[in-house]
Amino acid sequence: MINEKIRKAFNEQINHELFSAYLYYSMAAYLHSIGLDGMAQWMHVQVLEEMLHAQKFFDHIVERDGKVELEAIEKPQLEWISALEVFQAAYKHEQFISGRINDLMKLSREENDYASQGMLQWFVDEQVEEESSTSKIARQLELIGETGNALLMLDKELGARAYKPPQATGE
Repeated sequence: MINEKIRKAFNEQINHELFSAYLYYSMAAYLHSIGLDGMAQWMHVQVLEEMLHAQKFFDHIVERDGKVELEAIEKPQLEWISALEVFQAAYKHEQFISGRINDLMKLSREENDYASQGMLQWFVDEQVEEESSTSKIARQLELIGETGNALLMLDKELGARAYKPPQATGE
């Protein structure tokens, strides 16, 4: 049976992960609106990853005989000034999520919940990649600016991203 403090915190994290997906949908819509369909595609893949993250917390609660409680999802920002601002916001959001994951790890240690610690380690590792990728794209956009061939080349490169579900443990 899942510890009640952990269950409550994981339910809150489901909401954060679903908001992340919603935010990245909004970013994709904005990027489409300014003609950067490749960057929008990158965000669409991000949406799928965030939905998987929510599902992992959902499944963990259910597998441990806990009750999943879904809450309303906050409305995301709809407009940005530029693609650079989008990716800076994505990076800042990933830093927020990393902080949440770290807090959950701390709580699981305080509560001696070893099963949750194992699951959360995957998220700790995942957040390193999430922060790195959004930060890298933001830095590239800072270097190339908001117009010209370099922006279009980066858009094309990011559009090649495809969703790859993670492999099951041991595969």
